[in-house]
Amino acid sequence: MNILISGGTGFIGNYLTGLLATRGHTLTLLTRKVRTSSNPSIHYVQWEAHSSNAASVLAQIMTTIDAVINLAGEGLFDKRWTPAVKHHLMESRIGTTRALVNAMKSAERKPSVLVNASAVGYYGDRQNEIVNESTPAGTGFLADICVRWEEESSVAAAFGVRVANPRIGIVLESNGGALERMAIPFKLFVGMPLGSGKQWLPWIHAADAAHGIAYPIENKDFSGAYNVTAPEPIRMNGFCAELGAALRRPSWSFLSVPEFALNVALGEAATSLTGGQQAVPQKLLDAGFQFRFPILQAALADIYP
Repeated sequence: MNILISGGTGFIGNYLTGLLATRGHTLTLLTRKVRTSSNPSIHYVQWEAHSSNAASVLAQIMTTIDAVINLAGEGLFDKRWTPAVKHHLMESRIGTTRALVNAMKSAERKPSVLVNASAVGYYGDRQNEIVNESTPAGTGFLADICVRWEEESSVAAAFGVRVANPRIGIVLESNGGALERMAIPFKLFVGMPLGSGKQWLPWIHAADAAHGIAYPIENKDFSGAYNVTAPEPIRMNGFCAELGAALRRPSWSFLSVPEFALNVALGEAATSLTGGQQAVPQKLLDAGFQFRFPILQAALADIYP
């Protein structure tokens, strides 16, 4: 298949691109920077959603595309959530999705499927509630982003494109994402839980995340929202204990970074760390998806051998 990927050069996108290339697909990656590839199956196209030629660039590409994967969006925790930053975080997701959907609509030959990213933040803070894909949206800024992101992508279904929305959990790998930052204090022998330590972390190994995001591409009956998380979510206290063990460092579980300190440091963004979701990937499990790393201990052993 010829697959168009937006956000394919990011943390998750790199794993996904490698997976799809090894499976024999031809990939066209949208990127804001000029890039070249030594792999003949991977092509880069310079593109920005708000540029003057954004629509014409996509129009030229889209008629040759069989599937679209959209992972694009600015980093949620790179800056404090001021009103301006929140607007930019929203628009970086909505604007790119809208541009891709509009290009599909105008294309004479349309892709068969759009896999448009979302996140478990869709559910908001659910405390001890077990969350699956039938659970309604929660409240808060992250939930609002995910709801609007999914709604924007669903427009493609009106003109015959199958739409799937992977609600992605906390993706674990050593060279990026949340785990790289969380591991730093542990490596310095000062690792401890954030907030109460009782909140749930819906984690997933990067390899399983890539396979989960790619799943609708090669399974034509799979559509709609689905959780891309490991089958066994864990509380923050337990996660930190396992991370400390994997790094051969102590986890000071009787201590924690208090919520008020996180609020001072991060502002509203702290709510994403002090709350959580006990999310399970029910749709993937029902479809027979095989997780390589269903248990956190095995996932961290692979990441930190």
